[in-house]
Amino acid sequence: MNTHNLPKMMFSYTDGWQDLIKAHPAVKRMFTMYVMPMSLIPPVMFMYASIVTPGAVFPAVMPMFSVMEAFAVAVGFYVVELAMVALMASIIQQMGEVVGVTPAHEEAFMLAAVAPTPLWLASLALFIPSLWVNGLALAVAWVASAALIFHGVTPLFKLQDPGKARLMGWFVLMTGIMAWIGLMVVMTLILSMVVGLR
Repeated sequence: MNTHNLPKMMFSYTDGWQDLIKAHPAVKRMFTMYVMPMSLIPPVMFMYASIVTPGAVFPAVMPMFSVMEAFAVAVGFYVVELAMVALMASIIQQMGEVVGVTPAHEEAFMLAAVAPTPLWLASLALFIPSLWVNGLALAVAWVASAALIFHGVTPLFKLQDPGKARLMGWFVLMTGIMAWIGLMVVMTLILSMVVGLR
């Protein structure tokens, strides 16, 4: 997966997508070579924001997180992120029935891996200790993720009917939003557990 193709993939049904389909990376390879490294960005940036600029974006925890506490939260969040991508791939594959297609697990995993890329990259905005900047980065990332989903379902699942492609796109997007909310809830629970163990 070449991240240089992402801008094109947000606006095209062919550019970047056809290269990915042609490469047809195995699920294990895409998971280890793309999903695992990209999923590291948000936990690492959380550690940075919690230790270097506490309270600037996330609510301040008093006393401040120690390095080990921030690391524990980051590890828990990282594991849940990886599980969420695998779960989304399975859900996307099952959603194909809604529009009368049966996507292979590899294609479903490709979409589940590519779609959250802008959200992973948006966490780099935590280098800027501003809630407004990070909120804007998150909003832009969601728009970019939605664009990837809507432009990805057609080539990956070979949907010729635009109506079915839009329906599938909306189902994937809504499921993705629910998964992201679930991820934030889990993150909050992990934070609460770490604070409660003090």
